[in-house]
Amino acid sequence: MSISKKVAHKVEVVKGGAKKSAGRATGSRRLRMEGRCDQLKGNIKQAGAKIKDAFKH
Repeated sequence: MSISKKVAHKVEVVKGGAKKSAGRATGSRRLRMEGRCDQLKGNIKQAGAKIKDAFKH
């Protein structure tokens, strides 16, 4: 897996955390849920990349 994809997945997790925090601060359930979903997507992509790298070597 390329470095740029790994960075993109990490950015998605961080972006999700920021959205979740903003939603918590403003009381917006929608924003909080979007943040959780973004974090989950990023974490799943990172896990998939780790599995892919494990079988590659």
